Amino acid sequence: MKRLAIVGASGHGKVVADCAEMCGWDDVVFFDDAWPARSELGHWTVVGNTDALLNRLDEFQGVVVAIGNNTVRRDKCLLLLHAGASLVTLVHPSAMISRYAHLGDGTVVLSGAIVNTDARLGSGCIVNTGACVEHDCLLGDFVHVSPNAALAGGVTVGDLSWIGIGAVARPLIQIGREVLIGAGAAVVSDVPDNATFVGVPAKPIKN
Repeated sequence: MKRLAIVGASGHGKVVADCAEMCGWDDVVFFDDAWPARSELGHWTVVGNTDALLNRLDEFQGVVVAIGNNTVRRDKCLLLLHAGASLVTLVHPSAMISRYAHLGDGTVVLSGAIVNTDARLGSGCIVNTGACVEHDCLLGDFVHVSPNAALAGGVTVGDLSWIGIGAVARPLIQIGREVLIGAGAAVVSDVPDNATFVGVPAKPIKN
């Protein structure tokens, strides 16, 4: 029996669990630091916190961190890797992934998403429902591309950046690290590190 541990019992966690079952994982078990107050998540059970998982890694063939916050996801992934966990990559059966694309360990690509030729994604990324990462895009580690967002060909996105729901970026744009692109934004010029851009066309705002 293939058993998968998921860290993060949230709505996003439910979507990742459903994806995992469709990918052939027989048993999906949640761990969340809100346990024991949070002991159930829809069709799944929350059995302990992160520390409990660290003591039970040998019971699972793989681990996924299903936390939307990029920094928290990174910290959990690094903790688990240091403890010897096997971070698995999940690709929903309805997603379209080019055989020439590269997905880093712990990356999750959800239903209806597209990752096209020669796109390269780092570790721990999320390509959410219906998102599109076009040819030759380069995503750093722990990037989140939200539902229905679209990155045109050759876009670069730095580590820990978050592309909001429905946002778009024109070809060859460079988006820095730890950037937040707001929902529905249209990115038509390069974005520096640690910036928040919103609107059409997207412009910077103060944090």
